[in-house]
Amino acid sequence: MYDPLKNKLKIALITGFSCLSGLGIASGIGWTNVPSGNHPIISSEPQIPTQAVQPALDLSDAFVNVAETVTPAVVRIEARKQVTADRNQNANPFSNPFLRREENPQPQPDQVAGGSGFIISDDGYILTNNHVVTDATSLTVFLQDRRSFPATLVGRDPFTDVAVIKIEAENLTKLHFGDSEKLRVGEWIVAIGNPGFGGTSSPLDYTVTVGIVSAIGRPLQLLQRELARDEETANNRGFAIEDFIQTDAVINPGNSGGPMVNLKGQVVGINSAIASRTGFYQGYGFAIPIDLARRVMEDLVDYGVVRRAWLGVAMRPIDALSAETYGLPSVSGVELTLITEDGPAEGYGLQPYDVITEVDDVPIGRVGQLQQNIAMKRPGDAISVTIYRNERPRNVRVVLGEAPLQPRTETAEASGPVREERMDDKLGLAIEDMTQESATAFGYEDISGALITRVAINGPAARRGVRPGWKVIEINRKPIPDAEEAYSILQDLNDGEIVTLHVAAPSDSRQIIHIRIPE
Repeated sequence: MYDPLKNKLKIALITGFSCLSGLGIASGIGWTNVPSGNHPIISSEPQIPTQAVQPALDLSDAFVNVAETVTPAVVRIEARKQVTADRNQNANPFSNPFLRREENPQPQPDQVAGGSGFIISDDGYILTNNHVVTDATSLTVFLQDRRSFPATLVGRDPFTDVAVIKIEAENLTKLHFGDSEKLRVGEWIVAIGNPGFGGTSSPLDYTVTVGIVSAIGRPLQLLQRELARDEETANNRGFAIEDFIQTDAVINPGNSGGPMVNLKGQVVGINSAIASRTGFYQGYGFAIPIDLARRVMEDLVDYGVVRRAWLGVAMRPIDALSAETYGLPSVSGVELTLITEDGPAEGYGLQPYDVITEVDDVPIGRVGQLQQNIAMKRPGDAISVTIYRNERPRNVRVVLGEAPLQPRTETAEASGPVREERMDDKLGLAIEDMTQESATAFGYEDISGALITRVAINGPAARRGVRPGWKVIEINRKPIPDAEEAYSILQDLNDGEIVTLHVAAPSDSRQIIHIRIPE
């Protein structure tokens, strides 16, 4: 018997089932995108195939592995220091929290500042920067596992900005050294620091940044400027070794002393300085090569001080004009400007104007490289030095001495009065006889000789770095007893010739400068 109600219910069920089935099919093939509960449907499928970015993912994993492996060995060092007020508010050249001294510093309450370091041995030795621990009355080290320990200063070296401290602790994670000599420009590096105060309580703890080696062998003169402000080290500032690794990895205040590592987790440098006008990162970070730091560390641990090998010369880098002057086969090497009296170099026959091109068959291309090469030796070691003299190479064997780093004081350079002088138009400089007045004004004890009193702006001498206040020792290797002799030699020079000036500053630091006379 036909029942209309049952028939309608059957049709309704069939219709509803068909709609749901159709909706499911449409959703499955993307014909509809009906939100559920007003929430969008979000897919977790990668938009770029993993295979296409696998090399980048592998590199990312490498960074993660380095951070996880190295970070436990990085420590926070808090240094309590007696500081002085500084009305000038000039930032420390290493961009750490400590400020430069003023002429009449005012005592202030102790302040706590600090930086980073890293553990290098199971028995608690830690490498850091000298400027992190200098003048500290107490040191505290914080580890990643929230433990903290008092630290003792083992030794420090202001001439390389390296220091070693020690804690008494167990179950320490230590880092291994790489070979900074094998670093290549463009190589990936990771810089790790612990800039936060109070162990792991700060939001800035354990900063990991990544970059590349931007350059090698940067001579920044940061150490020399810092040493010059301390009367105990001012006269020895020429012993500063500055051969920094440059990186674009972020290194900010508080990261000083932390490790710079390669992708194998080996330490290749100690984060040391940044170059910026604000004291904060602006694209340039610098680190001390670990090969040099390791050599310094060995002496500090063994002796408490550095016994530095010493050649006994002052030098400057070779440029194109210097290479042409000396007939060098390439623009490479360092030019000797001063031979220290009774020093090793003098005893073995080295002379001013010699150009060192190799040491122990290793090519020498820059001043910092030679300094670091000598610093890696020990007093009493013999080295083979290849020099160019009179456009010909020769080999000289030199036994290195020990650097005389005893504290001494010196007379600071000062600006002197400028009188009406005779000006040499070829080089753009004025020279006059040294007088008692000019010697006192510029800080010379000896009143003999000829003094550069003025340098024309943008003149040939100025463009080569000649400055007022320098004493002229020689011109074209001829001694200059007075201004008249200097002008006599300069007048006989022709356009296009290269003139060589041997000059000295009041501190007796010397330079040899080559200047081409404009045509």
